[in-house]
Amino acid sequence: MIPPKNNNVLHEITPLSDADCIYVIERKKAEFNYPIHTHSEFEINYIENAAGAQRVVGDSIEEIGDYELVLISSGNLEHGWQNHNRPPGTIREITIQFSDDWLSERLLNKNQFHSIQAMFQNGCKGIAFSLATILRVRPLLNSLTCEQQGFYLVISFLTLLYELSTSRDQRTLASNAFAHAESNIQSRRIRLADAYLQQNYARNVTLGEVAELVNMSEVAFSRFFSQHTGKSFTDYLTDIRIGKIARQLIDTNKTIAEICYECGYNNMSNFNRLFRRKKGCTPREFRDMYRKKLLIV
Repeated sequence: MIPPKNNNVLHEITPLSDADCIYVIERKKAEFNYPIHTHSEFEINYIENAAGAQRVVGDSIEEIGDYELVLISSGNLEHGWQNHNRPPGTIREITIQFSDDWLSERLLNKNQFHSIQAMFQNGCKGIAFSLATILRVRPLLNSLTCEQQGFYLVISFLTLLYELSTSRDQRTLASNAFAHAESNIQSRRIRLADAYLQQNYARNVTLGEVAELVNMSEVAFSRFFSQHTGKSFTDYLTDIRIGKIARQLIDTNKTIAEICYECGYNNMSNFNRLFRRKKGCTPREFRDMYRKKLLIV
């Protein structure tokens, strides 16, 4: 499901032309000064020398290290970088933007492209790559900035995509609930439980009723659920609720209290503490961060 574009976040018109497959730019700058935004094109962003800066991808908010590499393969996923705790210094950034229309579904369904297809599916939530992967593909990234021949630029880019897609330490960022992404868990019972929780998160859903839904005992289902999701039932439900709340904070003008109560919480103090623990900021700070506009002087 493609989420609707909201009017509270800047939508960027990128320089990528209809006549080109990809657009590559290298920048050196003193600070991050572009607000959280969306754009129709997919993007790979590589950053050096910005330790302490803050990355925002969907409802994921994290402080980054000296090397940063992220893939966004959704035209509607909000993202941006902010100075946060970064000391003064020169940031190096390589941005690669590309349209998904030339990487057609027919091409991605070929055996040789299966890993890239899987990466793009996960990338609708944003993917952060490990330092080991970054150092391995860094020469490829550097070569893309100085490649003069358009054809060989595309060949190098496809090589980069393949190398990234076969790395085992890639990590998704935004939650399924925020990004409107489907769960990629293969278990039929877990998919059924996930769909049920996505529909009923706003009320007091119990472990027992979901266990009964999938025809398992509570004890067996609790263990089974944790094994397949890496989270307890309670944590999983909490993450769904917080993702839905984060989505409403930027997509609607409802008050925080309204959103809180609609999403299954009846105590604002407890809710604020929980949100801060999960996101590192209060609901109000999260909303304000997304509503900063680009100031052109």
